[in-house]
Formats: sequence, C-alpha cells, structure tokens
Amino acid sequence: MRIEQLTFTRFIAASLVMIFHYGVDVFPFNILRQTFLGGNMGVSYFFILSGFVMIIAYHHKDSISPLEYLRNRFARIYPIYFLALIFLTTYYLLVTNLNVHLQDLFLNVFMIQSWVPGKALTLNFPGWSLSVELSFYLLFPFLFNLLYRKYSYKKLIIPFFIFFAISQIIFVVLQNSTFNQGLHSSNHDLLFYSPLFHLNQFLIGNLAGLFFVSQKKKTSRDYSMPILILITACAVLVSFRSTLDFHNGLLAFLFVPLILFVSYDNGWISKLSKLKISILLGEISYGIYILQVPIFNITRRAFIYIGIRDQTIIFYGYFIVLLISSYVLYKLVEVPLRKKIKSINLASKQY
Repeated sequence: MRIEQLTFTRFIAASLVMIFHYGVDVFPFNILRQTFLGGNMGVSYFFILSGFVMIIAYHHKDSISPLEYLRNRFARIYPIYFLALIFLTTYYLLVTNLNVHLQDLFLNVFMIQSWVPGKALTLNFPGWSLSVELSFYLLFPFLFNLLYRKYSYKKLIIPFFIFFAISQIIFVVLQNSTFNQGLHSSNHDLLFYSPLFHLNQFLIGNLAGLFFVSQKKKTSRDYSMPILILITACAVLVSFRSTLDFHNGLLAFLFVPLILFVSYDNGWISKLSKLKISILLGEISYGIYILQVPIFNITRRAFIYIGIRDQTIIFYGYFIVLLISSYVLYKLVEVPLRKKIKSINLASKQY
C-alpha cells in the first residue's frame, strides 16, 4: 500500500530542516523567523512518519525476515548517505584543509554516531537522524513479528503511550536539570540525539499505522480544514515554545492526526500533493535532506569565489543547486543502486 499524498509531506519536512539550518534570516522566512527556527521539528515528523509507513508497507505480511528487511532499508538510505559523506569529507580535506578524525569517519560510515555522546553531529551533521533511523530498522522486524502480528493496536495503546509519556518526562526533567551541560556537551547530545530518546516517536508512528490499516471501512473525504488547523497549531506552538522542547517528539499529538488526515484526504490538498511534480519532490526529499550540508558548503564557496556575498542570492542559488543535485543523484545513483542491492538474494529463514 502506498499513500501518494504523504510523499510530498517529506519534501516539506526536509525543506523546513534545510531552512532551519541555512535560511531563517532570508526573505520571506525572516518575517516568521521564530516559526522557522522550529524547522528542525521536521526530523521528529520524519521519525513518526517512518514508523507509520513501515506498518503501511508491511502490514499484509505474516512475518518479516530481518535480513531481507535490513537489505531493503540499506538499499534505500545508504548509497546517498555514503555519497554525501564522501562529498563532505573530500571538501574538508581538499578545500578547507580541516582535519577529519578517523574515529568520526568510522562512526559515520557505520551510522553509529548517534550512540556516542559528543559525536552525533560530526561531519555530515544531519546524518545523526539516519543513525537513529538505523536503530529503528534493526528493531522493527522483531517488533512486527513478536507484537504487531499478534496483538491489535487496541492492546498496544496503553503500553505505548506509557512509554511515550515516560520518555517525554525523562527528557524534560533532564533537559532542565544540571545534567544538561549546554549545547554540544556530551549530555546534551545524549538527550537530543540518542536513539533511546527518539524511539517513542517511531513507536507512536507504528501505533498510528496499525490504527490506519485496521480502519478498512474508512472512506476518504475532504479533510483540508483539519489539516490546515493542525499545520497552523504546529507553527504557533514552535513559535512560542518556552521551557518545553518539541525536538524529541512532543508534537506527536499534532503530527499523528496530521498524518492520518492527510492519508484519508481527497480534497484540494490531496490533489496538489498527488501532482507529478509534488510526488517527484517527495521522492528526492531524502537527497535534499542528506545532501544539504555538502551542497551548501560547495555552493556558498563558489558564490563567494565569484564575488557574490548577498545571503539571499546565495541561499536561493544553493536551493536550486540542491534540488538539481538531489534529482540527478536520485535518477543516476539512488534508484539504480536501490534496485541492484534489493536484487541480492539472502539465504535467510523467516523469523
């Protein structure tokens, strides 16, 4: 099962993260600067959407072979992830003459940087979320085979919500205590980038997916108004956040109904999201997300080299290059390698 209109939301989330990193001081985003400073919440949306989509994709199966599943997920995320890492490492070594520590390179190559406090944001820093996703992928086949195939979503609601609540409480308490020693400290990284503090989002996404596939008689209708209300609520909350930090999934109470409404929608939002250009942008959104750092560094340096220092010109020039690069690599690298890797036969028994 594939829900086309959800694909475009990945482009929106990836773009929000990119704007958060490089565009909050550029028109028109500077007008709502405080809102776009919450653009990193797009990562939380990705985690929840990932949990949801995994159920949609596999709910019809009797069981999942862990090796085959991991092969398919590896084929989906690793080729462009590795290429982005090579681009950035080469840029650091040859252009900026920055030292690249072998330990950092090792952790990033094997996608385990999020497990090591102080190392999550080394090299291609958006890659920390892929390191977290890999942890989810290692766990999902066992969750599916041991829980999701045996119990209805109704029996999982209470334990999953308890886990979600406990995760949020621990995060908030530790974040506002002396344990959190400030931005980029090891303890800060443990709280904000460790898979342990993001698993709650993936599980809530799984639960939402189980609910969705159980509603066989649910018919599509125009949910444009609820979708717009939820989007507005997200924007307002991240604009006026104070002691609460939504980085680790607290917006799930808005993201989950948003995903469900978008999935059921057949109104004008759904029609726009199903346009060929919208689906294409959604398909290349992974490239937009993981390539944003190397492409920005290269593009910015090129603009400065030719004498262009205006931040607005640099940003929009960079965004165009990022879109083109993501599309080209999607066609020439991502899709062909994905098919090649998925064609590899694995002699594995069903778990």
